[in-house]
Amino acid sequence: MNITVFCSAAELDERYTAPAREFAALLGRGGHTMVWGGSDVGLMKVMADGVEQAGGRLSGVSVEFLSHAARHGVDEMIVARDLAERKAEMLARGDAIVVMVGGTGTMDEATEIMELKKHGLHDKPVVLLNADGFYDGLKIQLQRMDKEGFLHRPLAELVYFAEDGASALAYLEENAPGR
Repeated sequence: MNITVFCSAAELDERYTAPAREFAALLGRGGHTMVWGGSDVGLMKVMADGVEQAGGRLSGVSVEFLSHAARHGVDEMIVARDLAERKAEMLARGDAIVVMVGGTGTMDEATEIMELKKHGLHDKPVVLLNADGFYDGLKIQLQRMDKEGFLHRPLAELVYFAEDGASALAYLEENAPGR
Protein backbone atom coordinates (compact mmCIF):
# COMPACT_ATOMS: atom_id res chain seq x y z
CA MET A 1 0.00 0.00 0.00
CA ASN A 2 1.16 3.55 -0.72
CA ILE A 3 0.70 5.56 2.46
CA THR A 4 0.94 9.33 2.19
CA VAL A 5 2.42 10.88 5.32
CA PHE A 6 2.16 14.59 6.03
CA CYS A 7 4.51 15.76 8.78
CA SER A 8 6.89 18.46 9.88
CA ALA A 9 10.38 19.11 8.59
CA ALA A 10 11.27 20.59 12.01
CA GLU A 11 13.67 19.02 14.49
CA LEU A 12 11.36 17.81 17.26
CA ASP A 13 11.42 16.41 20.76
CA GLU A 14 11.63 12.68 21.46
CA ARG A 15 7.95 12.60 22.45
CA TYR A 16 7.23 13.14 18.73
CA THR A 17 10.19 11.38 17.12
CA ALA A 18 9.79 8.12 19.07
CA PRO A 19 6.22 7.50 17.79
CA ALA A 20 7.40 8.47 14.30
CA ARG A 21 10.22 5.90 14.41
CA GLU A 22 7.76 3.25 15.62
CA PHE A 23 5.30 4.03 12.83
CA ALA A 24 8.05 4.19 10.19
CA ALA A 25 9.33 0.75 11.20
CA LEU A 26 5.80 -0.66 10.94
CA LEU A 27 5.41 0.79 7.45
CA GLY A 28 8.76 -0.58 6.31
CA ARG A 29 8.30 -4.04 7.81
CA GLY A 30 4.85 -4.19 6.24
CA GLY A 31 6.37 -3.62 2.79
CA HIS A 32 4.55 -0.32 2.32
CA THR A 33 5.69 2.68 0.31
CA MET A 34 5.73 5.98 2.15
CA VAL A 35 4.78 8.96 0.02
CA TRP A 36 6.07 12.05 1.82
CA GLY A 37 7.24 15.62 1.32
CA GLY A 38 10.66 14.40 0.22
CA SER A 39 12.68 16.32 2.79
CA ASP A 40 15.77 14.93 4.49
CA VAL A 41 15.41 17.05 7.64
CA GLY A 42 13.33 16.95 10.80
CA LEU A 43 10.49 14.53 11.30
CA MET A 44 10.41 13.87 7.55
CA LYS A 45 13.97 12.51 7.82
CA VAL A 46 13.08 10.42 10.89
CA MET A 47 10.22 8.85 8.96
CA ALA A 48 12.24 8.27 5.77
CA ASP A 49 15.16 6.75 7.71
CA GLY A 50 12.84 4.41 9.58
CA VAL A 51 10.87 3.25 6.54
CA GLU A 52 14.05 2.67 4.54
CA GLN A 53 15.85 0.82 7.36
CA ALA A 54 12.85 -1.48 7.83
CA GLY A 55 12.68 -2.40 4.13
CA GLY A 56 9.96 -0.09 2.85
CA ARG A 57 10.00 2.09 -0.23
CA LEU A 58 10.20 5.89 -0.39
CA SER A 59 8.35 8.10 -2.85
CA GLY A 60 9.11 11.77 -2.28
CA VAL A 61 7.27 14.80 -3.57
CA SER A 62 9.38 17.87 -2.97
CA VAL A 63 8.76 21.40 -4.16
CA GLU A 64 11.11 23.61 -6.19
CA PHE A 65 11.91 26.11 -3.42
CA LEU A 66 12.74 23.27 -0.98
CA SER A 67 14.59 21.00 -3.43
CA HIS A 68 17.90 21.80 -1.68
CA ALA A 69 16.59 19.82 1.34
CA ALA A 70 15.30 16.86 -0.70
CA ARG A 71 16.51 13.38 0.19
CA HIS A 72 18.72 11.68 -2.39
CA GLY A 73 18.83 8.01 -3.31
CA VAL A 74 15.14 7.28 -2.81
CA ASP A 75 12.98 4.99 -4.94
CA GLU A 76 11.23 7.99 -6.53
CA MET A 77 11.45 11.78 -6.20
CA ILE A 78 9.14 14.25 -7.90
CA VAL A 79 9.63 18.01 -7.71
CA ALA A 80 6.38 20.00 -7.84
CA ARG A 81 6.15 23.65 -8.82
CA ASP A 82 4.47 24.78 -5.62
CA LEU A 83 2.89 23.57 -2.37
CA ALA A 84 -0.58 23.17 -3.88
CA GLU A 85 0.74 20.91 -6.64
CA ARG A 86 2.79 18.94 -4.10
CA LYS A 87 -0.24 18.39 -1.87
CA ALA A 88 -2.37 17.24 -4.81
CA GLU A 89 0.39 14.90 -6.01
CA MET A 90 0.84 13.39 -2.55
CA LEU A 91 -2.91 12.79 -2.22
CA ALA A 92 -3.09 11.23 -5.69
CA ARG A 93 -0.18 8.85 -5.02
CA GLY A 94 -1.44 7.52 -1.68
CA ASP A 95 -3.96 4.79 -0.97
CA ALA A 96 -4.32 6.17 2.55
CA ILE A 97 -3.31 9.32 4.42
CA VAL A 98 -1.59 9.82 7.78
CA VAL A 99 -1.13 13.27 9.28
CA MET A 100 1.56 13.43 11.94
CA VAL A 101 2.56 16.37 14.11
CA GLY A 102 3.45 19.56 12.32
CA GLY A 103 2.92 23.27 11.96
CA THR A 104 0.72 25.40 9.75
CA GLY A 105 1.70 23.57 6.57
CA THR A 106 0.73 20.23 8.05
CA MET A 107 -2.50 21.72 9.38
CA ASP A 108 -3.28 23.09 5.92
CA GLU A 109 -2.70 19.65 4.42
CA ALA A 110 -4.86 17.94 7.05
CA THR A 111 -7.82 20.28 6.66
CA GLU A 112 -7.73 20.21 2.86
CA ILE A 113 -7.60 16.40 2.83
CA MET A 114 -10.61 16.25 5.17
CA GLU A 115 -12.48 18.89 3.12
CA LEU A 116 -11.92 16.97 -0.10
CA LYS A 117 -13.14 13.79 1.58
CA LYS A 118 -16.19 15.60 2.96
CA HIS A 119 -17.16 16.51 -0.60
CA GLY A 120 -16.58 12.98 -1.88
CA LEU A 121 -13.51 13.87 -3.94
CA HIS A 122 -11.60 10.95 -2.43
CA ASP A 123 -12.53 7.99 -0.23
CA LYS A 124 -9.11 7.24 1.26
CA PRO A 125 -8.83 6.59 4.98
CA VAL A 126 -7.37 9.55 6.87
CA VAL A 127 -5.60 9.17 10.21
CA LEU A 128 -4.35 11.86 12.55
CA LEU A 129 -1.52 10.29 14.55
CA ASN A 130 -2.07 11.98 17.89
CA ALA A 131 1.44 11.65 19.36
CA ASP A 132 1.59 12.92 22.93
CA GLY A 133 -1.94 14.35 22.60
CA PHE A 134 -0.78 16.82 19.93
CA TYR A 135 -4.16 16.84 18.18
CA ASP A 136 -6.38 16.77 21.29
CA GLY A 137 -7.47 20.39 20.75
CA LEU A 138 -8.25 19.80 17.09
CA LYS A 139 -10.21 16.68 18.00
CA ILE A 140 -12.38 18.69 20.41
CA GLN A 141 -12.96 21.37 17.75
CA LEU A 142 -13.86 18.82 15.08
CA GLN A 143 -16.24 17.05 17.48
CA ARG A 144 -17.97 20.38 18.09
CA MET A 145 -18.20 21.03 14.35
CA ASP A 146 -19.69 17.55 13.92
CA LYS A 147 -22.19 17.99 16.75
CA GLU A 148 -23.31 21.40 15.47
CA GLY A 149 -23.72 20.27 11.86
CA PHE A 150 -20.79 21.99 10.20
CA LEU A 151 -19.16 18.90 8.68
CA HIS A 152 -22.06 17.65 6.50
CA ARG A 153 -20.70 14.15 7.05
CA PRO A 154 -20.03 12.31 10.31
CA LEU A 155 -16.59 13.02 11.76
CA ALA A 156 -15.92 9.27 12.01
CA GLU A 157 -16.17 9.08 8.20
CA LEU A 158 -13.66 11.90 7.71
CA VAL A 159 -10.82 11.07 10.07
CA TYR A 160 -9.62 8.54 12.62
CA PHE A 161 -7.56 9.69 15.60
CA ALA A 162 -4.87 7.11 16.40
CA GLU A 163 -2.92 7.24 19.62
CA ASP A 164 -0.04 5.12 18.27
CA GLY A 165 1.43 3.81 15.05
CA ALA A 166 0.09 0.29 15.45
CA SER A 167 -3.53 1.44 15.68
CA ALA A 168 -2.96 3.88 12.79
CA LEU A 169 -1.65 1.15 10.51
CA ALA A 170 -4.35 -1.32 11.56
CA TYR A 171 -7.03 1.25 10.70
CA LEU A 172 -5.43 1.99 7.32
CA GLU A 173 -5.07 -1.66 6.38
CA GLU A 174 -8.67 -2.34 7.33
CA ASN A 175 -10.13 0.70 5.58
CA ALA A 176 -8.04 1.32 2.47
CA PRO A 177 -10.03 1.21 -0.77
CA GLY A 178 -10.06 -2.23 -2.33
CA ARG A 179 -9.42 -3.98 0.99
